Amino acid sequence: MDQLITGVMFWAGRDPTETLAELTALHIHHGQLGIPGDLPLHGAAQAWKEAAAAANFTIHTVFSAYEGESYADIATVLKTVGFVPSIFRSAREARTHAVIDFARELGAPGIATHIGFVPENNTSPEYQAVLELVRRVADHASPMTFALETGQETAPALLAFLEEANRPNLGINFDPANMILYGTGEPLEALSVLAPRLLSVHAKDGTWPTAAGSLGTETVLGEGNVNIPAFLAKLQQIGYKKPIFIERESSDPAQRLLDIAHAMKTIALAQVR
Repeated sequence: MDQLITGVMFWAGRDPTETLAELTALHIHHGQLGIPGDLPLHGAAQAWKEAAAAANFTIHTVFSAYEGESYADIATVLKTVGFVPSIFRSAREARTHAVIDFARELGAPGIATHIGFVPENNTSPEYQAVLELVRRVADHASPMTFALETGQETAPALLAFLEEANRPNLGINFDPANMILYGTGEPLEALSVLAPRLLSVHAKDGTWPTAAGSLGTETVLGEGNVNIPAFLAKLQQIGYKKPIFIERESSDPAQRLLDIAHAMKTIALAQVR
C-alpha cells in the first residue's frame, strides 16, 4: 500500500514565512491552518498565500476558532465552544463567514471547526438552531468543503446530524484522540461509522478521562490509547488517500516541534510494519 502523506495542523498568529520555514525544515509541505478568534483577517490571506507559494506548502483546510472558547472540562466546553452556546451564535456565524472568505482568497479547498456538543434532542429549538446555522455556513462555503471536528458526540449521533443537515459539501475532520478525550467512543469503530463523510484526518493521541465531567489527556503520538498502527491500517482499508495531519498542542513551541518530528517517525514506522 502507498504510504499516507504526513502534514500538520498549525496556527496563524506569527509571521507566515517564519512559521512555514519551521515546518518545511521538518520536511512537511501540507497543512491545516488554524485561525484564532481574535486574529485580524484584513490582508492576512494574501500574506499566507504568498508565503505558502514561496515555501511550496499546500494549505488544505482553514480551521475557525472563536474568542471565548475554553476546553478546560466538559462543562466549560458545553458553555463556550462552537455554535451551541446561544449567546455567541450570531457573532460566531459572522466570524465563520469571514474565515470562509479568507479561505476562499487563500485558495484552500476546505474549512473546518468545532461546532460544540450537538444537543441530544433533535426536536429541540436549540438543535434546530444549530442545524440551520451549519446549513448556512455550508452554503456560504460551497463549493469548498465544510468539516465538523469529531469527538464531542458519538459517531452515530454525528452521522445523523450530518444526514439531517443534508449538504453535499458537509463532512468531518476525524480526530481519533478526541473520541477518547471526550469519552465518546472507540476511534476505530467511530471511523467505520463515519467513513462515508470523511474529509480530513488528524493524527493525535490521548488517554481516556479518569473522572466524570473531565477530559482525557493528550499525549505524544503513540503513547496514548488510540493504537496508531491500527488506526493507520484502518485508513488504508477504507481507501483514505489524503494527507493525515499531525495535531499537537503544547505551551512550549520548541517541544511542540520535537513532538511533531516524533509523530512523523511514529507514522512512518507504523506504515512499514
